[in-house]
Amino acid sequence: MKTGGIMRRLLAVAATAVLGLTTAVLAPGVSAAAAGCRVAYTIGSQWSGGFGADVTVTNLGDPVSGWTLRWTFGAGQTVGQAWNAGVTQSGATVTAVNVAYNGSLATGGSTSFGFNGSWTGSNPAPGSFTLNGTVCTGGVTSPSPSPSTGTPPAKTVRVFWLRPADVPYDQRYPDGIAAVMREAQRYYKQELGKTFTLNEPVVEVVTGDHDQNWYITTGCTGSDHYWCVVGNMHQELMRRYGIANPDNRWLVVGEISAEEPNRSGGGASPGWVVLSGHDADGAAGINGPMNRWYGGMVHELGHAFGLPDSTSTDGTPMSASFYSYPNTHFSQAQKNAILSGRYGTFLS
Repeated sequence: MKTGGIMRRLLAVAATAVLGLTTAVLAPGVSAAAAGCRVAYTIGSQWSGGFGADVTVTNLGDPVSGWTLRWTFGAGQTVGQAWNAGVTQSGATVTAVNVAYNGSLATGGSTSFGFNGSWTGSNPAPGSFTLNGTVCTGGVTSPSPSPSTGTPPAKTVRVFWLRPADVPYDQRYPDGIAAVMREAQRYYKQELGKTFTLNEPVVEVVTGDHDQNWYITTGCTGSDHYWCVVGNMHQELMRRYGIANPDNRWLVVGEISAEEPNRSGGGASPGWVVLSGHDADGAAGINGPMNRWYGGMVHELGHAFGLPDSTSTDGTPMSASFYSYPNTHFSQAQKNAILSGRYGTFLS
């Protein structure tokens, strides 16, 4: 998460072509891709302290143009050299990502990769795998996405999860983002005596017009890579839903399941919060402790309500103190600024 003048300039530029749109429009329908997968994990050889494993991934759902397979080792195993996939490990969690020549998997299509690893004590196979966030059960699911309910009431916080066209639907994301928003709603009530209104469903699920790579690379030059993903999401949401920047009807939160590792980010400016893949993953419960994501949303909403960053770590959520959530509190000056600001009338 990153905020400040750069973010405000980015959003201002991104909105130039659509700021004139003030007429409410009905939200287009959303759809969920069929998702499913099967994984065969085989230990081909094993020796004292080491082993070699082969993994075959079969996509049972709709075609994908890129894949990420994740699993957790249960006995302290670690991965080493890998082939036919980029394999990394954080703690017990292992992530395997396709390479250039095996990213596309048709329905029923398979690909294989392998790696060498180390073990001590025991070397059991992982208990489960996820492919692009979908648990591999050997079956196919076609979940019902959050319905389009038309234009939400004014003076509410409108929340979107944008799922790029090649990202399978995963219910953990709308559920998790909704839980983060409800916790932020509770916190603002605690701090201000008033809070914002969420809609039902809390999260509007949007199937993106493009695949992940498009959002990551389109319009990116130089240092703009930090903002590229969220900037592309921002423009698409404004165009498709007739939302201005800022918009007097809603305060808008957008999260997108796309990110360029170590280069993509997000932030907020008055009326908008825009967050990329690691925040969406965190809300879904698959990327770090939840207090970090709760505190982060409180921080970004503070910017959306008009607050600047604090100039020091001062115990308020507008500084690095948000990492200590819930042990952080708005100052009286910050409370006054929110209540008297552009979106203060949204609080009741």
